[in-house]
Amino acid sequence: MKRYTDLVREALEHVPELFPWDLEERLAAPEPPLLLDVREPEEFAAMRIEGSLNVPRGILESACDWGYEETVPELVEAREREIVVVCRSGNRSALAARTMQLMGYRRVSSLKTGLKGWNDAELPLVDAEGRRVDVEEADAYFAPRVRPEQLPPDRRPARA
Repeated sequence: MKRYTDLVREALEHVPELFPWDLEERLAAPEPPLLLDVREPEEFAAMRIEGSLNVPRGILESACDWGYEETVPELVEAREREIVVVCRSGNRSALAARTMQLMGYRRVSSLKTGLKGWNDAELPLVDAEGRRVDVEEADAYFAPRVRPEQLPPDRRPARA
């Protein structure tokens, strides 16, 4: 049986990764990459890199192809364009980038460390209204919130 981390590791054998500072440089280039955020809509609304396109991971395959209710023409037409996929930590984006490679996208990569790492590098995030998000606010937002029942049984806190 494969675990989530196994799937991510296998995807990263094929998917190039960019560090946040490398992405910042590419976004300032004359022909910046398409920035694809594969987080859920409520995550995207909370904060994102300005100018990114939101296509949740759950509808990615149909968004990348013609003829579906979820089709995103800008994304379908970007098969030859440089695309950088982002998520919270760099895991979902690695899986999404690998899927896109299998669907014929030739220049797709993943943001290593995700938006959490982008924020750690103190690079700008904006909210749904385009206002700059404070670094500390983003730190709190990106902090893990794993509940005890979500931990493996051997890592759960002892009950009193």
